[in-house]
Amino acid sequence: QVQLVESGGGLVQAGGSLRLSCAASVSSLAITAMGWARQAPGKQRELVATFHTGGRTNYPDPVKDRFTISRDYTKNTVYLQMNSLKPEDTAVYYCYADSIFSARSWGQGTQVTVSS
Repeated sequence: QVQLVESGGGLVQAGGSLRLSCAASVSSLAITAMGWARQAPGKQRELVATFHTGGRTNYPDPVKDRFTISRDYTKNTVYLQMNSLKPEDTAVYYCYADSIFSARSWGQGTQVTVSS
């Protein structure tokens, strides 16, 4: 199991920005993909960004052009830059990692609240 430690959540006004970070406990060489998902109260968890080894990224339409995922292989860390935040982006954001060691691992989550 890959241990993931997230940071960077908080409260921001609509239109503002936040940057989330997630550090993995294993080498980037062992990770095939890292990403972020979110879960709002009463809703299912949804993927918001994926970074595949090799550089390919994926975003769903609600966050495309506003969120950017990046990865620092030397620090075993993935980032999520969130711009033009909207109240509907309010959720607990979870980092995840797919590795050669185990099935998908999840972080503990970090709260993002966007006020209108």
